[in-house]
Amino acid sequence: MRADKQKITNLLKTSKGQIEGILKMVEDDRYCIDISNQILAVESILKKINKEILHAHMTHCVKEAFQSGDEDKKIDELIGIIDKISK
Repeated sequence: MRADKQKITNLLKTSKGQIEGILKMVEDDRYCIDISNQILAVESILKKINKEILHAHMTHCVKEAFQSGDEDKKIDELIGIIDKISK
């Protein structure tokens, strides 16, 4: 992985903490909208993490594949991930 590992790790730890907080909110029978807002916050962080990883992938891995003439596999991978994101 070519993304900033420290940045990704910190974001993942933040999302892990938020998920643990959501679990506690559910166990404590907290207000539904408060739980939903926390879920949206975690989704936002996960999207940010994915964006960072994909950005690094395109600027390094895909770029290198094009330079070496082996771009078909990388294009197929990107199409696959775009299909998943757009669902």
